[in-house]
Order: sequence, then structure tokens, then C-alpha cells
Amino acid sequence: MLQGQTGKICFARILEGEDLAEAVKKRIEESNVRAGMFMLIGSLKDAVLGYYRDGKYDYVRLEGPLEIASCMGNVAVDEKGDTVIHAHVVLSNEKCEAFGGHLAKGSHVGATAELVIIEGLNVNLVRSPDEKTRLNLLRLS
Repeated sequence: MLQGQTGKICFARILEGEDLAEAVKKRIEESNVRAGMFMLIGSLKDAVLGYYRDGKYDYVRLEGPLEIASCMGNVAVDEKGDTVIHAHVVLSNEKCEAFGGHLAKGSHVGATAELVIIEGLNVNLVRSPDEKTRLNLLRLS
């Protein structure tokens, strides 16, 4: 377990048509946050969700419009120092049926998405490959 402090809190809007995962990463890089968490709400035109099984992700594509009922994730860097986001999302359709999973590229913002980034200070969050799971897991140091 690592303990740190809360740094700055940033608010950003993601525009219609942007790829949600790419846009979140871009806003985080623009805010110079290297460790922390984020949350967002909004809507999607379509979505790609991942589900981890047996060492790999399987992907499901959903057509919208979809409401982002909840999305949260963390911010770390990889071993080269590049920003890595890891997000899970819960989406609902017009019948309020819910779908959830790992947010993947290919999910396009509908009307808008509203992002809140919370910086973690005095923590070094690094994602690196894990042989057993074949995932890039947090190395807490």
C-alpha cells in the first residue's frame, strides 16, 4: 500500500465525437498528472468494452446512444514514463439496461463527457507486465 496526498483537482470537458479513452489520456497529460484517479459522466455514440478472461481481453461493441452512468479509473505511467490510464465504465441504453467493463478505444463521445482528475502527490504509480496474469499491473513503489 502507498500513501500520499491529494494534489490539484482538474475539470475538463470532452467534446462530441472524440474517442473517450484517448481524450481522457490527452487531458491527463495536459494537466501534468502522473499519478491519481479520475471519474467522468456523459454520453457515448458507441462503445467498446473489454472483459478480462484467461490472460487476455475479449471485446464487445455497443451501439448507442448510451448514457455513461459511471466511469472511474486510475492514472499511472509505464516503465518508459508514458501515461497509462485504466478505466472501467458502466453504460445504460434507452431502456436503462446496464452494461459494464473495461473502457477501450473506439468509444465515441455523444453530446459531451465531463471529466474530473484528482492528482496523487508523493506516490509513484508504475504499470508493468505481470507474467501470471499477462496484464500491466500497478507496481506500488
